[in-house]
Amino acid sequence: MILTVLILLPLVGALVTAFVPAAVARLVGLGFAAATLVVGVVVAAQYNAGDGMQLTETRTWIESLGVHYALGVDGLGLLMVLLTVVLVPIVLLAGWHESEAPGNNGAKAFFAWTLGLEAMSLAVFTATDVLLFYVVFEATLIPAYFLIGGFGRSGRGRAATKFLIYQLAGGLIMLASVIGLYVVSANAGNPSFLISDLAALDIDETTQRWLFVGFFIAFAIKAPMFPVHTWLADTTEKATTGTSVLLVCILDKIGTFGMLRFCLGLLPDASQWATPVVIVLALISIVYGALVAIAQDDVLRLIGLTSLSHFGFIVLGIFVFSSNGSSGAILYMVNHGIATALMFLVAGFLIRRTGTASIREMGGVEKAAPVLAGFFLVGGLAAAGLPGLSPFVSEMLVIIAAFDHHWLVGSVAVLAIVLAAFYALWMYQRTMTGPDRVGVEPVADLDRREVGILAPLLLALLLFGFYPMPLLDVINPFVHESLASVGIGQEGGPQ
Repeated sequence: MILTVLILLPLVGALVTAFVPAAVARLVGLGFAAATLVVGVVVAAQYNAGDGMQLTETRTWIESLGVHYALGVDGLGLLMVLLTVVLVPIVLLAGWHESEAPGNNGAKAFFAWTLGLEAMSLAVFTATDVLLFYVVFEATLIPAYFLIGGFGRSGRGRAATKFLIYQLAGGLIMLASVIGLYVVSANAGNPSFLISDLAALDIDETTQRWLFVGFFIAFAIKAPMFPVHTWLADTTEKATTGTSVLLVCILDKIGTFGMLRFCLGLLPDASQWATPVVIVLALISIVYGALVAIAQDDVLRLIGLTSLSHFGFIVLGIFVFSSNGSSGAILYMVNHGIATALMFLVAGFLIRRTGTASIREMGGVEKAAPVLAGFFLVGGLAAAGLPGLSPFVSEMLVIIAAFDHHWLVGSVAVLAIVLAAFYALWMYQRTMTGPDRVGVEPVADLDRREVGILAPLLLALLLFGFYPMPLLDVINPFVHESLASVGIGQEGGPQ
């Protein structure tokens, strides 16, 4: 029952944190996050790469409908679990003081809602029953809404409402497909929501296509992808940087996770049918996200929009149907979470010191705060795919797969690398270099606590940049099994 413990720990932590005295709430919340991290490491230690779904738990929930409380992890789920349990303590440490800024709802609420979001996210990544997945998929919106609306800058309430409307609309569309899957299983004589039972069904082509559309729209909103992405920039601009890390680096991964788990896993024929349209949308997201990011003056909005481009790469890797593309996409999900978390947190430290998120009002920071500038530069270079940093490996795998699919697809994807280098270096130049701001006190450099918060992310970028095999050893068996389900061999060709 280790996966149940993994989910219950932060959930119980959220409740305890909400009711303990405010003076100790942060320590209690951080303690539960650390305990969850330890359990996540134990889960990883018990996992054997290549053995499929593991650590499974299955109990009947609603027998008449074939609903089960069913959990398990494979290579994809394990990496998303580890990303979640690592980032949450970092976010809590980074928001130790930020959550109590004037106008916010206080550290107690921030820590409780963050733990609640962690619990629901872990449930999503481990659920192996479709209805259970849907329930916790929707439940993530509750803590996310209060984190956006309760903490951050003026206008956050409107951003939280916009976020909620988009996500609820996607969830409602997905519900139709969830019900559709149940009807198909019932007509086959075995009503069930278990993913393993549904994967064994022979679903006709037309039904698959309708079901695919429902799932894909919901996951495209969550990811996000063009043209259902407009909630992203507003949210990252108005929310705290810690909340943005939770949303972009963890919650949004549910979108691409769902594409792999449900679209490819349960609806393989429909996934191949939709490939041309999905690839076009992915390429638009890649280029459009980079171009729009270049035009931004708000540093948080800029970082948020870069994720539109990066998620385009992830979706492209998934839907070119090759081992390089799928491995690169999943590796990108991990590396994007690390690099973007670093960018958001450094930007938060910078904004706290300068009192502004406007890029044009910054400048000359590197002279007074070289350590802060160094972390910011590494984060920007990671976003641009610099060799030696972990996003480079995943980006190259996706681009190789894109060229194998079609030279034009690969050419457009390469264009985005040039644009990424432009927005990353231009952002650094405008914020960190140049003359000091006239009449403004020099920016204080990062203190030891802040360096300690950022150091694990920097080390991960370097480690997986030079040696990504620990991740790929977990990813590749899942990829080969996933591609086999859609009739694709390990080299990317039909079996």
